[in-house]
Amino acid sequence: MGELLDLILPRSCGGCGRTGTGWCADCADALSGPPIRIRPRADPGVPCWALAAYTGAPRRAVLAVKEQCRRDLARPLGAGLARGLDHLRDASRPLVLIPAPSRGAAARRRGGDPVVRTAHIAAGWLPGCRLVCVLRMGPGVRDSVGLGHRDRQHNLHGRIRVATTRPPSALFPANVEVVVIDDVLTTGATVSESVRALSAARIAVRAVLVTCAA
Repeated sequence: MGELLDLILPRSCGGCGRTGTGWCADCADALSGPPIRIRPRADPGVPCWALAAYTGAPRRAVLAVKEQCRRDLARPLGAGLARGLDHLRDASRPLVLIPAPSRGAAARRRGGDPVVRTAHIAAGWLPGCRLVCVLRMGPGVRDSVGLGHRDRQHNLHGRIRVATTRPPSALFPANVEVVVIDDVLTTGATVSESVRALSAARIAVRAVLVTCAA
């Protein structure tokens, strides 16, 4: 059935457009290296890392996930995150991934939150790792496309919160490493507000890891 569908609707690589595969080996190489340390304008106060720059195959893949609902790309992007996390983590400690929140309208338009989907796959690749979705974006947040640094900060200020009825100690043991996950880091406003909200809830974040940094 898969071969028949490929004849009718040929698959194309989400990174380069090559037909016959959803994600080719050349594009996979773009996400196979160790994470790159980045320093966003809005400093969240913890180390920030990216798998790649927001260009070429990684950029096209992230846009395909967001704008073309390419759910199949969550698997290779999640595998890339898992490799990056494996470089960064202390394997002797449990690891918790917290996806940065998306606007509800955007998630519904995309058939679900792509950051959560990708982080879920990454967590499945790593022993001692789990996904905890506790961040929520409040009402009144606009789409950040086209907004400058100050406008992005104003747009998100105080509008990301931790939504859980359980105490932090129940979800995050004392020796756990917590990493915030996102797809694209531009100015750092979203991850900074996410880390602020988690810190206010007494959840210590070790690092931020994103797929691409602009």
